[in-house]
Amino acid sequence: MPRRDDPDRRRRLGAAAVEGVAERGIDGLTPRAVAAAADVPLGSTTYHFADRDELLTAALERINDAWLAHLAARLEGVGPARPLAAALADHLGACLGPDRTATELAYELYFAGLRRPALRPLATACLERTAELLRSRVPDAATAHALAAAADGLLIQHLLTGRPYVPEEARAAFACLVSGIGTGSPPDAPTR
Repeated sequence: MPRRDDPDRRRRLGAAAVEGVAERGIDGLTPRAVAAAADVPLGSTTYHFADRDELLTAALERINDAWLAHLAARLEGVGPARPLAAALADHLGACLGPDRTATELAYELYFAGLRRPALRPLATACLERTAELLRSRVPDAATAHALAAAADGLLIQHLLTGRPYVPEEARAAFACLVSGIGTGSPPDAPTR
């Protein structure tokens, strides 16, 4: 019997890995469950992905791509009528609102990198790409990285505490970073 050509199989397996982590968590992700969800033979999963870390990596790649695409779309409208701080605050609002499940999944996989070194390069790449997207809209790389770190910190705090998201607070924090308030040279030491 001739082999069926299925160039989309790896992508379907990656999507099934995302679904598997979302439904059963990282520990519940197995090649068998991914194969069943993708409607492919188990051998296809093990052919494309050697182990659970490779499945998790495929899931994180898909999540990163979606995250970065959403952020890029939010940043497209940045300008005089819609400042960067407002766009970032809106982005966080979406991440904590309608996209909350995807955001929780992304951070679950990022934090898995603490014990699974295979995930660290992808988490790092996403953070760097986030800073690159921001860099074209701020005066320097340090500000871009500070904005990315502030966004991450706010998301983590809200995901973990369940505290209500107040867009105005996030907007104010981002505006301080964008304008450079609180940056610069340390104050001169008092003289005696």
